[in-house]
This record gives sequence, C-alpha cells and structure tokens, in this order.
Amino acid sequence: MPIDLTKIKYCKGMQCPKILWMDLHMPEKAGVSESDESAFDMGNKVGELAREYFGKPPVVTFSSRDKMVGETRRLINNRSKAIAEASFSYDSNFCSVDILLSKRNGYELIEVKKSSAAEDEGADGVASYYLDDMAYQYYVLTNCGIKITKASIMQLNRNYIRKGDLSLRDLFVITNCTGHITGMQEDVVENINAFKDIMIQKTEPDMQIGAECMRCVYANWCLRRLPENNIFEIGWGMRRNKKNNAYESGIITFNDVLRHDIGLSDKQLRQVNTEVMNLPPHIEKKAIKAFLTQVKYPLYHLDFESYQQIIPLWDNVSPYMQIPFQYSLHIQKKPCGPTKHKEFLGKEGIDPRRELAERLCADIPMGACVIAYNMNFEKMIIRALAQLFPNISKHLMEIHDNMTDLMKPFQAGMYYCRKMGGSYSIKNVLPALCPGDPEVDYKKLDLISNGSEAMNAYAFLHEKASGEIEKIRKALLAYCRTDTLAMVKVLNRLYEIVK
Repeated sequence: MPIDLTKIKYCKGMQCPKILWMDLHMPEKAGVSESDESAFDMGNKVGELAREYFGKPPVVTFSSRDKMVGETRRLINNRSKAIAEASFSYDSNFCSVDILLSKRNGYELIEVKKSSAAEDEGADGVASYYLDDMAYQYYVLTNCGIKITKASIMQLNRNYIRKGDLSLRDLFVITNCTGHITGMQEDVVENINAFKDIMIQKTEPDMQIGAECMRCVYANWCLRRLPENNIFEIGWGMRRNKKNNAYESGIITFNDVLRHDIGLSDKQLRQVNTEVMNLPPHIEKKAIKAFLTQVKYPLYHLDFESYQQIIPLWDNVSPYMQIPFQYSLHIQKKPCGPTKHKEFLGKEGIDPRRELAERLCADIPMGACVIAYNMNFEKMIIRALAQLFPNISKHLMEIHDNMTDLMKPFQAGMYYCRKMGGSYSIKNVLPALCPGDPEVDYKKLDLISNGSEAMNAYAFLHEKASGEIEKIRKALLAYCRTDTLAMVKVLNRLYEIVK
C-alpha cells in the first residue's frame, strides 16, 4: 500500500519527520494537544472572507479524494475564474489549494492564513513553515499539469483599522512568494522521499533531541529518558540553539554544565548551582528594599484581561489588537494591610473599551501608585485607551506614568529559589513564595484558570445561553480577582523577607 502525504503531513515532516512515524505507528503516545477549537473556527471565517474577496468562487466539497479531484477537474474544464479548495493528487501526494485563481497564461496559487502581516512585508518576512506548505502544493499542482505562474500568501493586514463596514481589500495583504517557492522544489522532492522512507520503517526513528522538541505533542515520549535537571530546563532566556549545541556536545545534566564553561549568565548559573547544591533562596535584601521604596500607598494592584479579534467586529479595531474587557483592582492603604477589591467585566458582544476606561478612571484617582506584574502589558493597554478616548487621556496617562512593576525584583534576580525553576513568571513565583495558600490556588478555580481560557471564554461569550453566560462571567471575575490577589500576596512576602 503506497504511503500518502498531504500538505499537513508534509509540514509536520518539516517540523520533525519522526512525528509522521509516530502518527502512523504510535499515535497513542501523543500528549494533549494545545490546539484551540476557537482558533480553528476563526480560521474558517478568515477562509470564507478570503473567498468573498475573490467573488465567492465555487468550493470543492470535502469528500473522498477521487471525488474532490474529479470535481476540481470539472471546474477547470468549465473555465472557472477561481476555485476554492481545488484538489489534486500526484504519486500519492494530495493537497487542496485555498484559492486557485485563473490567469492569462496559467494559475495563481493562493494560500490563506489567519496570521497577520504588515503592509510592507515581503516574501522574506513570510514564516518558513508557510513557504514549506506552499512549496509542497506547487510541487503537486505542477506535476498534475497545472501551470503555476504565481504563488502567493494571503494574510490579515495588522495595520488595517476598521471604520464602518469591513473592507476586504484593506483587511487582507497578498504577498508574492513565487521566487522562494520555485527555488525550493528540489528540496521538496528530497523531503517527500525521505518522509515516506521514515514512515515505512518498522522501528522507531532515532532522531536528535533539541529544545524545539519541548512543544511537540510527542515530547513526553521522546524526552522520557532525559534526566531531571537537564540542559533544556535552564531558563532566564537561554537561547534554543545554545541548548542544542550543549546537548550535542554531551553537556546534558546540570552537573555537566558545571564542569564546562558554556557561557551562562549569572542568573542561569545561579539556577544551576541552586539546584545541584540544594542552596537556600538567593536574597538581595538591599536591592529589594530599594525596590520597595518605589511603592507608595494607597497602592492599586491592577491586572487586565484582554482578547484579540482576528476579524475586527467594531470600529477602531485592527486584526489581533489587544482588546481589554476586564480588570481587577486590589487596593491597600498600607504595607501588608487589608485590601479593598474593585472589578469590571464588560458586557458580552459589545465593545467594552469605553466603559472600561471610564470605570478605571473612576476607580484609580489621579496620582495614585499602581502596581502590575509585567507592567508593559498594562501600559500598552492604557496607552491604546488614552489614544482612543482623548477626553480622559490625561487621567489614563497619569495611571500609566505612575506604574511600578512587581516583576522587577524577580526578573532582576533579587530573589530566587529552587521552586521558581528558572522562571520569573508570577505563576512560578507565587507558589514559591506562598506555597499551599488556598486563596490563590488556581487549580481550585472553576472553568477558567489561565489567561488563554479567559480570552477564549469572553470572545465567544455572546454566543452562549443566558444560564451559561452567568456561570462564565462568575468564573472570569474569580480568575482575574485571583491574579491581583496573587500580587498582593507576593508583595506582602517581599516585605516579610526583608524585615
């Protein structure tokens, strides 16, 4: 039985050929995929708009491959100007083309992606895996006798700002990638042959492990023999290629790292030493005290939740713009003192930004000291709101300019302990400083326990039944409230540590 490929399989093979073998022979070893059903739905909506861009061409209905190929051939023979999902098969290599556009001397192959591209981005800015996808399609189509005179990628224009009706001509950017695609054809042939050889192997392929394996669905299987505290677990921004080079040189464990000089930063070396020698927490009391002098009271602990609209639904929205829909505030009048809580959650299905901005200004007085964890995100949100609403921009920028970053002591290495695992994310810092605190146990939260879940929940909240809406809104409020309460707990611990 011939081994077949599709463009999805080809792109998996370009990521790592072993994935193809595992999918065929040991699929049960795959971990939980991080694929997002809502992202899949949005991809379909982008595809529908792309078809509308080209005048709603006929769509080859998904069915058996033979039927899809036959339907495509019929539409070509009928001289259809454009065909969506045009399907072709050559030597057990199958693909469906998002848009096949008829030209005077041949056809233009158009691959539609829900990712964004800047208006002035050329083919050099197109992600390599998109080029791999298109190069495979070009190979299949040309070997089926289809003359491809142009190969393009169609992406969303991040610079487009909706004003009134959605403008498809402005929403999309089409980039000519023909030169890149044609130059990759010899590699495509070699890759296909190599992938098929690997897929028919009877034994599991022995592939080189690298840092890129960490995000693969088969990571737990392929990395199962790696020891605890291995080179890939070093944090503090250690580059992927540096980890790979060390591993290939036989530097695998933290003990190996200490026997070789691989140019670790002070923070990276501190992580390794702390783990190997079981060192107590590293505490720079003087630096932490200096940081705490920047914190003024009453203090406002602020956290936003936001989501992105791939296709702008409202005016003054761009593809992938961060739209804040919620915030939580914990207010303290004195260090380690009691807190007062305020919150806002926008009404589902409508633009929440105006009400959110006005409520924020009502809840945080001018000149107040505001603290956030990784404040660059909060500052970005506030700047965008200030630009959008000039009448309250002065107040918003006061909040912006009086902000302190709680992440700083941990990012700067003023405090580090083993439980942080080379990370200064609050999700690592919190359990390290406040172990077992039930008030900030994200695992006990109902429905929503991380930012991605909050984002997806709100994006589709307006489509839910009324009873479900109330449950989700309650879960959103609980999650965001936990985020700012976590900040309160972490800051309180810093005061205790430097006493």
